[in-house]
Amino acid sequence: MVAADLPRQSYRVTLALLTVAGISFAVMQTLVVPALPFFQREFDTSAAWVTWIATGFLLSSSVLTPILGKLGDAYGKKRMLVIALGIFGLASLGAAAAWSLGSLVFFRVVQGAGAAVFPLSFGIIRDEFPPEKVGMGIGTVSSVFGAGGGNGLVLSGVIIEHLTWHWLFIVGAVPVLASTVLLWRYVPESPVKTPTKPDYLGGAALSVALASLLIAISEGTEWGWTSLGVLGLLAASAAAFAAWAAIEQRVPEPLVDLRTFTRREMAATNLTTLAVGFSMFSTFILLPNFVGIPRGLPEDVGAQLAYGFGASPVEVGLFFVPSSIAMMVAGPLAGMLGTRFGRVLPLRLGIVFLVLSLTLLATVHGDPWTIYAWMVFMGLGLAFCFAALGTLVIDYSEPGETGVASGMNTIMRTIGAALGSQVAAAVISANTLPGTEIPLERGFTLAFAISAAGALVALAPTMLLGRRRRVVA
Repeated sequence: MVAADLPRQSYRVTLALLTVAGISFAVMQTLVVPALPFFQREFDTSAAWVTWIATGFLLSSSVLTPILGKLGDAYGKKRMLVIALGIFGLASLGAAAAWSLGSLVFFRVVQGAGAAVFPLSFGIIRDEFPPEKVGMGIGTVSSVFGAGGGNGLVLSGVIIEHLTWHWLFIVGAVPVLASTVLLWRYVPESPVKTPTKPDYLGGAALSVALASLLIAISEGTEWGWTSLGVLGLLAASAAAFAAWAAIEQRVPEPLVDLRTFTRREMAATNLTTLAVGFSMFSTFILLPNFVGIPRGLPEDVGAQLAYGFGASPVEVGLFFVPSSIAMMVAGPLAGMLGTRFGRVLPLRLGIVFLVLSLTLLATVHGDPWTIYAWMVFMGLGLAFCFAALGTLVIDYSEPGETGVASGMNTIMRTIGAALGSQVAAAVISANTLPGTEIPLERGFTLAFAISAAGALVALAPTMLLGRRRRVVA
C-alpha cells in the first residue's frame, strides 16, 4: 500500500511513523554529545572547538528548518519531510567517513536539515488528525525529542567503548534512512498547501550573524575578550543581525516574520523556547565532561578536591538514563494535562523542574546518586516543556503558517541550544588548571548556575500566556 491508498482516518499509523522519525532524528542529534571529550582527545583540540561538532549542527538547523518548513507548506509537508530526513541520513554516512575535525563539522552542518522533522510533523498532524487528537499527537511527537535524545546519549557510550567513533554515525544513519522509506510509503501527503517563496537571503544573513557570535564566544578565552579578533567578530555579528532584521522587514515572505513578535502569545512562546534550549543543551555539554573527570584532580595549587567520577563512556551514558525514562513517562502525561488544564500549566511545571535540577547540579554533586536523582527532574522538565511548547505554537498560528511558525520556534530552540553549548564550553575552557585542559570544579559550578538562571528566565514570558487555549481560525 502506498501513501495515496492509506485511509486518512488511520491517523494512528501516521502518528506511529512520525514518532519513529522523531526518535531516529533525536537519537542521531545527541549521539555525539557524550563523545565530545573523546573527540577532543582524538583530534587534539580544545573543548570550545570540539563543541562545534554539536554547535555546527544547531547552527544550520536554525536556518534550514524554517526554509524547509516553508517549502513544506508550498509543496507538501510529507514530501519535504522525506527529503529532509534523506539528507540527514546520507550526511550521517558522510560523517562516518570523516577524516578530520573540519570534515566532521561540515557533515554535521549538512545534517542540520533533519531538524525540520518536528515542524513538518506538527503540520502533518494539524492537517490530518481529528481536532480532538491534535494536542495528543503534537505532545507525543514533541516528547520524543527529549526521550530519543536521551537514548542517543546512552547509546553513545556503548558504541565508543566497544566500537570506533565512526559507528556513532553508521548506527545513527540506519534508523533515519529506514524511517524515511516508511514515511514515503505509508504517510499520506497533507492536503493543505500554501504558495510560498523561501527567504534564502535572510537565511544567509542569519547564518553569518550566528556563526560570528558563536566563534567569538568559543575563542573569547583564548584570544581575550577585548582582543581585536573577538571584538571584530562581535561587530560583524551585530551588523549581520541588523542586516537580517532589515531583510526580514522588506521581503514578502521572511525567514522569520518579526511581526509575529507583536503577537503577545507567540513572542512569549518563542522567548521561552530559546531559554529552555539554552539550559537543555548546556547541560548536555557539561554533564559528560563533569562525570568523566577523575576524582582527586587538584582544584588549585596545594588543595585536592574530590569532584567528577572518572566515568567511562558507557557510564557517562548511564547518567542520562533517569532523564530518558522520566521523559518517556512524562511526555504523554504533559499532553493530557495540557488538554485538560491548558498548555501553560505543564510548561510552567516543566520550567520549575528544570530550575530545580540545574540548581541542584550546581550545588550538590559530590556523589553519583545525586546526579542520577537530579537528572530525573531534568527529564520531567524537558518532557513537560517540549510537549507544551510544540502545541502552543500550533495554537497561536494560522493554518497557512503552520510550517513557518513551527520553523521559527525551532529556530529559537536551536539558537538557544547553540548559545548554551558554546557558553558552557567557554566557561569550562576559562576555568582550567594552569597549563592544562583539565577543568576546575568552579567552572562546572558556574556553568550549571548559568544554565539554572537561563531556565529561570524562561518562566517570565509564560506570565504573558493565558491559562486557556486560544482557538484560531
